[in-house]
Amino acid sequence: MRIAGVSSALPPHYYPQEVILSALSAYWSDKLSNPQFLNRLHANTGVAGRYFARPLQDYYELDTWGKTNDVWIEAALDLGEKAIRCALSRSGFETKDIGALFFVSVTGISSPSIDAKLMNRMNLPSNVKRIPIFGLGCVAGAAGVARASDYVRAYPNEIAVLLSVELCSLTLQRGDLSVANLISSGLFGDGAAAVVIAGSDKQADGPEVLGNRSSFYPNTEHVMGWDISERGFQIVLSREVPDVIIEHLGNDVDVFLGEKGLSRSDIGTFIMHTGGPKVLEATARALNLNGALQPSWDCLNRVGNLSSASVLFVLEDAMMNRRPAPGTLSLLAALGPGFCSELVLLKW
Repeated sequence: MRIAGVSSALPPHYYPQEVILSALSAYWSDKLSNPQFLNRLHANTGVAGRYFARPLQDYYELDTWGKTNDVWIEAALDLGEKAIRCALSRSGFETKDIGALFFVSVTGISSPSIDAKLMNRMNLPSNVKRIPIFGLGCVAGAAGVARASDYVRAYPNEIAVLLSVELCSLTLQRGDLSVANLISSGLFGDGAAAVVIAGSDKQADGPEVLGNRSSFYPNTEHVMGWDISERGFQIVLSREVPDVIIEHLGNDVDVFLGEKGLSRSDIGTFIMHTGGPKVLEATARALNLNGALQPSWDCLNRVGNLSSASVLFVLEDAMMNRRPAPGTLSLLAALGPGFCSELVLLKW
């Protein structure tokens, strides 16, 4: 089974970080006791600019969760279709070849789910198996690759498509002046990505998926996630996140690779969720890496943290621009609410 194609999709509204900061500073001007604090938070995100689902001025009108979620559905369909069609084109497969469609997101909801709405919009085969997954957050990109790979392992004559859509700008709580919300206002952006994974009976050119591993850390539910109320999604982001990564990730990787008769030194490249500066620094420390995460830093700088889509953006960059030599092993990984990690071993 191989990753046959990957494609990202971004909304048309791009803003440099200083423009976003200026807009937020103006909005919160009478509420911020220390405006310089917001400036410092944004300056330390490592983000140069981000893409938003709507022009900045439109967000003032999104004063209910219902209005915001309607925008999420509309934008998710546009970006989702674009990402899937491009990923299929790069893979050499067509919509008629899809056997299963996995959809992951944690920034909006709909029923029927986005994957169902895309069935009619894209004229997908009526027997496609749909698997919508909500709530995994940042880890869902890696988890989606793993679950889609599990699927084609069982059905080697099929292909599976993973679609991630995260419109983080639509979750910003404008009445929340907590440090977590102020950090997220400078870190998260909008985007989508699709991955085509082909079973072993299909001809495909891309890295082979050798295996995956999930790790759940007990009693860490408070570390990351959402508090969901009539206002929508309110970020939960504990300062403990880097500590949890440092405590667990190295052992997760060593156990996973050990099961394959491998060690960290056998890994040629690391395809890691971008997170943020503290997450990437903690990841580098946990795995004793020096410079190996530059592609993730570059992605963070270019588009911000896109939650589940982030690691797929880094994967696309690896396939399109930084393709490792044949035989190279790569580790694709992400972490997210639970708290948990997901690891996928690739061979180019």
